[in-house]
Amino acid sequence: MKLIDATLDKNTKPDDVRPRLVVLTFIAIGLFLILISRLWFMQVMAGQKYMELAQGNYIRVIPVDAPRGIVYDRNGQVLVNNRPSIGVSLSPTVAEKNPEILDRLSGILRISVDEIEEKLAEKKADPLKQRIIKRDLDDKTLAYIEEHKMELPGVDIVTESIRGYPHGDLGAHIFGYLGEISNEEMVEFKQTGDYLLGDIVGKTGAESIYEGLLRGQKGSQQLEVNASGRPLSVIKEEDPVPGHNLMLAIDLKVQKAAEAALKEAMSRARSGPGERFVAEAGAALVLDPRNGEIVAMASAPTYNPELFIGGISKKNWNELMDKKNHYPLNNRALMAYPPGSTFKPITLIGALEDGLVTENDSFSCTGTWYGLGKNWAKLCWNKRGHGGIGLLRGMAESCDTVFYVIGHKFHKDGRERLQHWARELGFGARTGVDLATEAKGRVPDKEWKKDFNKNNPEYQRWYPGDTVNMAIGQGDLLATPLQLAVFYGAIANGGMVYRPHVGKAMISWDGNVKREFKPKAEDKKRLPVSREVIEYTQKSLEKVTTDGTAAGAFNRFPVKVAGKTGTSQVRGKDDFAWFVCYAPIDEPKYVVVVIVEQGGHGGSTAAPAARKILSAAFGINDSGAGYVYDPSR
Repeated sequence: MKLIDATLDKNTKPDDVRPRLVVLTFIAIGLFLILISRLWFMQVMAGQKYMELAQGNYIRVIPVDAPRGIVYDRNGQVLVNNRPSIGVSLSPTVAEKNPEILDRLSGILRISVDEIEEKLAEKKADPLKQRIIKRDLDDKTLAYIEEHKMELPGVDIVTESIRGYPHGDLGAHIFGYLGEISNEEMVEFKQTGDYLLGDIVGKTGAESIYEGLLRGQKGSQQLEVNASGRPLSVIKEEDPVPGHNLMLAIDLKVQKAAEAALKEAMSRARSGPGERFVAEAGAALVLDPRNGEIVAMASAPTYNPELFIGGISKKNWNELMDKKNHYPLNNRALMAYPPGSTFKPITLIGALEDGLVTENDSFSCTGTWYGLGKNWAKLCWNKRGHGGIGLLRGMAESCDTVFYVIGHKFHKDGRERLQHWARELGFGARTGVDLATEAKGRVPDKEWKKDFNKNNPEYQRWYPGDTVNMAIGQGDLLATPLQLAVFYGAIANGGMVYRPHVGKAMISWDGNVKREFKPKAEDKKRLPVSREVIEYTQKSLEKVTTDGTAAGAFNRFPVKVAGKTGTSQVRGKDDFAWFVCYAPIDEPKYVVVVIVEQGGHGGSTAAPAARKILSAAFGINDSGAGYVYDPSR
């Protein structure tokens, strides 16, 4: 019986195990099929993708910046170029893992750790990208780094092309400076080029306006790198395409003369003889009235654009922004000031065109004008008075009384015609120059004054004195040196207004002119002034230098000059000195504007500077361009 039971147990055991084996077999087959399918998908369907990912583990593509175009003057003289620089770079990731390297580099390069950290942090580009810590290494430092390279992980010697300024800070406000692209600029440039975070672009001046022309097209390098990202070899290279060269209308010789004359005028105003003034800032401008080309543009104080190469340090930036340094980054040729008596030709033109005065009118100047009542007496600059005086002599001697009377006539007319003529003649609006940061200036009127003083109702009313002050270029009126240059240029050439510009031509790298920037139809317009009034205005400006307030400054000058002195008053400051002129009278080639902030009198400070600039422009060896003290306007 026991034997039968044992035999039955033995026979039923295989039947119990078989279903389990079948299930396990199917599971194994299923897993095998899944693995095969996945391998097939990875190797066949997605093979290319994973191959690229694998290559990305040891290949890095690095963009190569194109050399920026060279900037020339109108005669082919180099103003801005590119120069080679040998520097030392550091990997941010290596520096983070090995902070002791900062102290080591600080000693080798003789710069502070803070400066190194500032360089490491300033870029918004690829965090793995090497940061250049110092440029223009001397031979001794370069040799030391090469000899101790194994002891300096993440440190490399790099050769790059950087902006060169062969004339130092000359023309800095014209050329502008370069800087790292901002997020706003990335959005702005998105449609115009392959810009990346960390790219260097023009920030101001011609570098900014002509960025697309100067920039060129990037190249690239495919590098084989090791696990730590250090390059091992170059796999493939694509050369960048250099940017186009830019020819400016600037004449290097005249630019040098303008900057020197401005600097000398400021120094002379500070040191005397006679009354001494603050005179720490100013501008000088030379314009061709035949086409609107800007031949020279100086602004003082100035700055060195090289400070911005590779990113400006906080120390240098703070110095440029310090009030006591008079804000060197400001281009004062494009800033707005009270124009003083240089505005009187606008008043004259408007009055003649509206019939408020005639060429034969005469006035009486006693030194004090009571046209607004005895309680609001206004002084002429000549406190002794000019006596009986006509329009021509009134302009020549810049008699304030003559223009007080004309201003009062404008006010009694009641139609704000003086404001109308100011706007018609180009004031209160930008000229459209191909430089950034141009001010609009200001032509004040009743509406402006009410809005400006909306929180002070007692100052909202427009008074007769407001128009009278505006007639002599004072009050709330503001104009830029460039606006005055364009206006006087139109008077000089008979009435044609040209849009001012510094760009002259685009030049390829092989030296061929690809495009000239000639005035288009929309870049010029005619003044809404009769030929007779323009000719009378020309005659009045000629007398300024022959018999008037600039006669001393242009005594024995071999070229005939027409112009206007100006001395504008700014509350709490010394007077601002102005002079605007054009020459030669018969065939004008140059308009010159000089302003010296807190420089005193236009005839004695600004006019002699304009004479020196004209001497350089005409190639005159002029020994008579000395200091002439004349406390007139």
